[in-house]
Amino acid sequence: MGAMPGFLPSRVLIRRDAGTWGLQGALDRRGMGPVAGVDEAGRGACAGPLVVAACLLRQGDGSRLTELTDSKLLTPVARERVYDRVLARALAFSVVVIPPEEVDAEGVHFANIAGMRRAVARLEPHPGYVLTDGFTVPGLTAPSMPVVKGDRVVACVAAASVLAKVTRDRIMTDLHEQYPRYGFDVHKGYSTAEHVEALTRYGPSDVHRWSFANVAGAGVEHDKCAPRPVRHSAASVRARATGAQRAAEDPVSQNGLIAEQANDIQVGGTPAR
Repeated sequence: MGAMPGFLPSRVLIRRDAGTWGLQGALDRRGMGPVAGVDEAGRGACAGPLVVAACLLRQGDGSRLTELTDSKLLTPVARERVYDRVLARALAFSVVVIPPEEVDAEGVHFANIAGMRRAVARLEPHPGYVLTDGFTVPGLTAPSMPVVKGDRVVACVAAASVLAKVTRDRIMTDLHEQYPRYGFDVHKGYSTAEHVEALTRYGPSDVHRWSFANVAGAGVEHDKCAPRPVRHSAASVRARATGAQRAAEDPVSQNGLIAEQANDIQVGGTPAR
């Protein structure tokens, strides 16, 4: 019988001198390799794509990639340097870009899980084991285990985090050329004070995630409807309801668009379908 997701073979010993990357080496020694790491970038951003990467490193590569760590701990210049080195040494890697349309339609968590499944399935050679960063990913095509702070303690997860982060940062820099007033090249779509100010002033763009509460609220304030089907979170439904209520109380600002959004909120705050 094949190994099940979450299965960890008995007596996987991590040597005292194994350093930060000991878990991956222990799995390799037990014949569970090659070991893949999976991570994402952009989960918490309210604009731009979600990017997922999976990476297979050769045994011992963690010690050879001396700067490798959680991508968020590296400077942009160091990330680019590590990115190039990971690509040069990786046994295999895959990067999946999930556009805002898919994030809005499926919800960010479901889109993230689906992207991780696709990223692992595309690896060749296929991994014998998969390590994920912090939470269980059901439906992977190999046995797997979540590792707390995996991007800091597992080399292949850290490598995946760098691949995902650099890929996404480059995409957001390109989007800045199309939407310069939002400052995507600086904050990369996260809800910084500068981004929130621009979102409040100009309203959402097509590359914003309309399923996020702050984007939904800004859309109502600017009389904008979502440009695509959206699976609203409870928070985004409340944001839309609050904005619609303010519009209904203001006869000057009330118009067909706002009235339509107000009617789209059912009793109990559930979006009409």
